[in-house]
Amino acid sequence: MAPSLERPPFQTDERTALIGWLDLQRRILRWKCEGLSEEDARRSVLPTSPAMTMAGLISHMRWVEHTWLDVLFLGGDETVNPSFDESDDEDADWRTDGVPLERLLIDYESQCARSNDIVAAASLDDIGRHPKFGGGKVDLRWMLIHLIEETGRHAGHADIVRELLDGSKGYY
Repeated sequence: MAPSLERPPFQTDERTALIGWLDLQRRILRWKCEGLSEEDARRSVLPTSPAMTMAGLISHMRWVEHTWLDVLFLGGDETVNPSFDESDDEDADWRTDGVPLERLLIDYESQCARSNDIVAAASLDDIGRHPKFGGGKVDLRWMLIHLIEETGRHAGHADIVRELLDGSKGYY
């Protein structure tokens, strides 16, 4: 387990720094999944958080990316995203329904690439279009900072989950 985990350049523009830090956290999440069996990817190691499995983390983060950039920023279709499920299942976006970890990682990678394309085509000052969130007050910069925070927080969870699964640990 040792991917290229380089930080963004020390001297760079704001967009490069924001995407660089977000991409680093995304790579850490994928790295923490390397070499896992399907059984371990779905094994819950935290009794009070049964949905927090490695597979669940990847599923959740795919939908987090979709929520913030496709739905809240672009104003896209929320009905395809389990995060907007009207049922009482607040963990719907963590559920993987037996989808193989490899497929979850491909879907996450695809969503991250789409997110980067969305960011590349917009100004950091552009405001999200979703009518229900922030009343058109949240700009892309804020959303990216939030994505860095949330992805980093869940990369930390993945680090702990992986260590509890098989003892693997490390950052660089």
